[in-house]
Amino acid sequence: MGDESGLVGQDVVLDTRGPLVYIGRLARIDEHFYEVQDVDVHDMLESQTTKERYVLEARKFGVKKNRRSVLVRKAEVVSLSRLEDVIEY
Repeated sequence: MGDESGLVGQDVVLDTRGPLVYIGRLARIDEHFYEVQDVDVHDMLESQTTKERYVLEARKFGVKKNRRSVLVRKAEVVSLSRLEDVIEY
């Protein structure tokens, strides 16, 4: 994924292979996990919207924090980006 260490301390979006999307502040990266704080863990199976629309709403209206901290297994993440890099359309 390149030099992801530059994202530490920033609000990010972690899209996973499954139905979960994580939006919050990237606190730490180690060999196997991303630690995300002040995070919205959202299960798309419990939603009537797409991941893309959900992320756009978080960008526009703010992160709906429901966890102080989570560890996300790197092997499950298919994309990692800064929340501010999400383009509103």
